[in-house]
Amino acid sequence: MSDTKKLHLGAFMRPVSLHTGAWRYPGSYPDANFNFKHITSFALKLEAAKFDAFFMADHLAVLNMPIEALRRSHTVTSFEPFTLLSALAAVTERIGLVATASTTFDQPYHIARRFASLDHISGGRAGWNIVTTSNPDAARNFGLEDHVEHGERYGRAREFFDVVTGLWDSFADEAFIRDAESGIFFDPEKLHVLDHKGPELRVRGPLNIARPPQGWPVIVQAGQSEPGRQLAAETAEVVFCAPRDLAAGKALYADIKGRLAAVGRKPDDLKILPAAFVVVGDTVQEAREKRLKLDSLVHYDSAIASLSIALGHDASGFDPDAPLPEIPETNDSKSGRAQVLKLAADEGLTVRQLAQRYGGYAGLAFVGTPETIADEMAAWLHEEGSDGFNVVFPYLPQGLDDVVERVVPELQRRGLFRTEYEGTTLRDHLGLVRPVNRFFR
Repeated sequence: MSDTKKLHLGAFMRPVSLHTGAWRYPGSYPDANFNFKHITSFALKLEAAKFDAFFMADHLAVLNMPIEALRRSHTVTSFEPFTLLSALAAVTERIGLVATASTTFDQPYHIARRFASLDHISGGRAGWNIVTTSNPDAARNFGLEDHVEHGERYGRAREFFDVVTGLWDSFADEAFIRDAESGIFFDPEKLHVLDHKGPELRVRGPLNIARPPQGWPVIVQAGQSEPGRQLAAETAEVVFCAPRDLAAGKALYADIKGRLAAVGRKPDDLKILPAAFVVVGDTVQEAREKRLKLDSLVHYDSAIASLSIALGHDASGFDPDAPLPEIPETNDSKSGRAQVLKLAADEGLTVRQLAQRYGGYAGLAFVGTPETIADEMAAWLHEEGSDGFNVVFPYLPQGLDDVVERVVPELQRRGLFRTEYEGTTLRDHLGLVRPVNRFFR
């Protein structure tokens, strides 16, 4: 194949599987989401397979679902991302470590310190997934009765990015002289005080941590709404997204990459990595049967609760065997709601069928043999639907083992995925340049 492009692969690992039935699948670890020994073994397997990154989403509330559904969910308890990734940094050497941190319910100085620390501890493997937090229950954990309005969250996020990256640039790379003979530890001329005063934020600075090894930890962004796409074009280096099929992926890819020139960026400055649920079998039929078995383990209580979350509207009172009724606008995730409505309309699903899909996993899925999965991934890469994928495992550990032991070797055999890491940092893995310090060029 003349095209030398290669896939980038991240592993979506919080929760360790997005599928509600994952913890019940035969042979799975029921406590995989909150067992450090298991999670360490997963990280080491992913690193051995040369994955770009271990990606941790985060929730700032127990998920907003009724207690009857919540009691069936393996996501009810999970590690705090920075604590876990700092621990994993000590037992891994190359794999990137990406954590979600909210711009709505945290302060930029905290975020800048945590990610700078993680980047130093890991030797340049940190990434920040910028989110504005769509779950309204999170607002109540931070002293608010109502969620912050969608547009306001994104306005704050844009300013938040400028402040955090400005804080990372507080010190020039060569600021720390550490000359024991003269007694000079650092050069004050190489220190910048940010003194930011903006519409939402006031932060003096400077950051009390040396500039991160990567300059800035890699910037990841996960929104697909119009404000989210624009924020990605202006700030992101990786976009984590959820198109349902190749046509939707190509449209999203063209839209976001098409915005880059207007903000002075090149297409390769940003990688688009959709979530991809991967189920592997010896035959396509066997893989489909595995997925059917997995879906059958989702109780309707959990299914209807998952649908409610996706809609941003309580669906528990809907007629299960009727089409989805008209759903009013909400202040929750706009892109997520739109996807539910489109799926229901495209496939003519009843509420029950739609709930079962969302109670398991409703997004992009590659279900087949290593060969058919490699075919599909290659099509996404070469038809500009993505630059790779954030892999969602159906259950742990076997679902992860199937990917790293069967799919990755097939991708490597075709020249679609690395056989060795290209460098030591997450930026090296992704082919991203180290940003210049805006204050000390």
